[in-house]
Amino acid sequence: MTRIKDKNVLITGAGSGIGRIMGRLALERGARKVIVWDLNERNIAATLEAYAAPQRTAAYRVDVSDPQQLSDTYARSVAECGEIDILINCAGIVTGNKTFEQQTFGEIRRTMDVNATAPMLLTRLALPGMLARNEGHVCNIASAAGMISNPRMSVYVASKWSVIGWSDSLRIELQEARSRVRVTTVAPYYIDTGMFRGVQSPLVPILDPEKTARRILRAIERNRNFRGIPWGFHLIRLAQGLLPTSWFDRIIGHWAGIYHAMDHFTGRN
Repeated sequence: MTRIKDKNVLITGAGSGIGRIMGRLALERGARKVIVWDLNERNIAATLEAYAAPQRTAAYRVDVSDPQQLSDTYARSVAECGEIDILINCAGIVTGNKTFEQQTFGEIRRTMDVNATAPMLLTRLALPGMLARNEGHVCNIASAAGMISNPRMSVYVASKWSVIGWSDSLRIELQEARSRVRVTTVAPYYIDTGMFRGVQSPLVPILDPEKTARRILRAIERNRNFRGIPWGFHLIRLAQGLLPTSWFDRIIGHWAGIYHAMDHFTGRN
């Protein structure tokens, strides 16, 4: 079991959505300090106000796509708050529902930097201390999009496939080294936080943010290696493995509507 009580918990993207909710839940579970990282100063202020626990919270404005900011802010966080016991890589972006040829170089680069590269770089900063203490937990929030291809979100899908592959490889490395540092990879379906506003999903319900955040923290506490949310989404993966591609495209992609989920996407303003 991973105990959250009396631990320092750093959450990227904690200024809104499930990041903010997980921070509150960590405080409720007795975390010594919740460290909020976010790019939006207004969201940071709203999160700290909602937590109403100034002695047990700290917040830093940081663009996780900038390696220098990432490194400097991590060093400052440790200096001011102490070593990080639990790292939750939650920050993520989606730039729209354009087909691949419409994506700009900048959109491709930023999506990969925020969603895929930043979790690796930040974990690389946190891991030496965890290994030295022989304890710690890294939770990487990927996406169900990292398990199933989807049109109109090819770059986002690429970034989340990357996170799942890297995160699980890291888990195996630590396991092979007999380390007590644990890794949990989480792959949730669309969550009703506004990030995917306009998405339509007739087969799999859009996830409730509060329930999803609680499931993620439970997965951390129970040292789960991988947590797909909802569990039923794994049946789609089963169908993907059993059906010929053309059948899967027609039955799951078109008849069940998975491939049309992004047709009316608007996202956050």
